Amino acid sequence: MNMNSIGTRFVIFAVISLNANAVFLTVQCKSEIVGQYGQQSLLQCVVEPIDKDTTIRVVTWRKEGVKRALLVFHEMETIQEPDFKFADPSWNNKNMNVSLLITNTEVANSGDYTCMVITDSGEGSSMVNLKVVAKYSEPVIHSIPKKITRTADGTLICDTDGGYPKGHIRWFVDGDWEWTKSSKMEAQQTQSGLFHLSSELTLLQGSIFSTYTCVVFNASGGKEAEHTFEVGPESSGIGGGTGMDSASKIVAPVVVIGSLIAGLLLVLLIYRKRSQQARRHSTAPLMGGHQEVCRCELEGDEDHPQRMDDRCQNLQV
Repeated sequence: MNMNSIGTRFVIFAVISLNANAVFLTVQCKSEIVGQYGQQSLLQCVVEPIDKDTTIRVVTWRKEGVKRALLVFHEMETIQEPDFKFADPSWNNKNMNVSLLITNTEVANSGDYTCMVITDSGEGSSMVNLKVVAKYSEPVIHSIPKKITRTADGTLICDTDGGYPKGHIRWFVDGDWEWTKSSKMEAQQTQSGLFHLSSELTLLQGSIFSTYTCVVFNASGGKEAEHTFEVGPESSGIGGGTGMDSASKIVAPVVVIGSLIAGLLLVLLIYRKRSQQARRHSTAPLMGGHQEVCRCELEGDEDHPQRMDDRCQNLQV
């Protein structure tokens, strides 16, 4: 017996039941369920019968927008679509727990479900809303060019996959300063219904920060994941700035030390020159006496050295 024939027989049976019984029982369902993508989702419904000895004759689960019933129990036979079944594996017509289990939740499963139950003492129905969510993957940041410095323009691109519903990406610089307005985000929905988010942030020379953090938020505004990109040191020339930075670290101290030595030598030269000039000024009055002594020594009598010494002493006095 196929699902269409069961559905037709169920409608006929329901009409007969409505005419025969004006009693309505209560079907208590949890109004909203959140299901994780790729996992099981439980749509909880329990029948509250009027009579304790109630027997269930028909159960049907339908999803809004889908023509065929997902699960039908009728005349002691259960027919169900793949991935849909009673939550209780040993369910029977005396079991008032008519919850539906979705074994592998997909994005397409989100929506409103109706559970209708007919018993030998009355009937009732209730609705459940299933919201499917999927967590986004850890974001990845890549840059154009590959090495970003503060001396040139650049671009950062942040990507994340596998989320649902559509979330959004925000940018933060140097910790907690938001910079999202300078970015542009695109969201693409895959065949599975999940979203791929990509955000592009333009960096302008002269206004580039040390760190950029890409943060992924879900549709409810909750933070799910983040990744931080660090800007490299400043560089110039072709081939990156590592060699230049190392050379600069060596050359700079040498230049400073050389300047200090040159300054010290200049000070010493000036000091020496001034000392010589001061010495010349202080010895000028004594120069005449020394000249006399020299002449005295030259004119002295070699045969009488003592006499020469006396004459020289007199001249010096």
